[in-house]
Amino acid sequence: MADERERKPVDFSRMKNKIQRSEVYWKEKIRKAKEKRERRKKRKREDDALGDEAPPKQVPRTIENTRVKDETIVNVDDEEILNDEATDELSLYFKREVTPKVVITSSDRPKNATVLLMEELCKCIPNSEVRQRKGRDLKKIIPQAVSRGYTAMVVINEDNSKPNGLVVTHLPDGPTAYFKLTSVKLPRNIWGHGRMTSHRPELILNHFNTRLGHSVARLLAALYPYDPQFQGRQCVTFHNQRDFIFFRRHRYIFRNSKKVGLQELGPRFTLKLRSLQKGTFDSKFGEYEWIHKRKQMDTSRRKFHL
Repeated sequence: MADERERKPVDFSRMKNKIQRSEVYWKEKIRKAKEKRERRKKRKREDDALGDEAPPKQVPRTIENTRVKDETIVNVDDEEILNDEATDELSLYFKREVTPKVVITSSDRPKNATVLLMEELCKCIPNSEVRQRKGRDLKKIIPQAVSRGYTAMVVINEDNSKPNGLVVTHLPDGPTAYFKLTSVKLPRNIWGHGRMTSHRPELILNHFNTRLGHSVARLLAALYPYDPQFQGRQCVTFHNQRDFIFFRRHRYIFRNSKKVGLQELGPRFTLKLRSLQKGTFDSKFGEYEWIHKRKQMDTSRRKFHL
């Protein structure tokens, strides 16, 4: 009976003494961690004893594996998707007939944080250049970029002296995507970061499962040369989780013949798709394929679009 009373949930709100409440809280936390370790050890002993007859491991219930069923989720080998992608605006890149050449710019008169991010993106994207906006309208810059052989333009927007948006437009026929930009962290602010080299990185795209997700993944992939230089041991990752796209850049560290580690190179930031537009950037008369509408689309925490 005493053990059952001790295992009842502790109501910390009734403890007025802060010191006593803190002591009880940490004791309860240590007790729960100990019980969790004991359950894990017991489960492992049972699995070892049963061998091949052991029950399958339990899969934790998460928001990702309980997402609302989406009709636009497709398989990689879907014939309709393959036919559409064979003739879209980016098909020449995936046929290796075009080598990416990217120009990176910003809003007019960028602040220091935006300038630093532009420089870091230039290091991350091979065959890219940073150009100052100098008060010119994007509609006038795009024809100039096309004439100089650029295949894509990346524009960093800012608000209150901080970068808060990213526009990616492919040239000369699009498409164009606008992302909300958050959680920017430069390499100098990442503990233990490594030094990047000039090698072309390997590109990793995770969990872009819908028709819209496929389009966004292709748009991001077309910024990078198709053939990576694996001797550089560098990889760039766009990881989609709950419609947030996490950008990371790492380097493989081979500790021995069996163990491989990762060292982050930076920068890191998070993207959230706001719109996907056909053709090049045109905020007034552009034809939009998809626009994020919060009230109509964000009806459930388990509903995702990418």
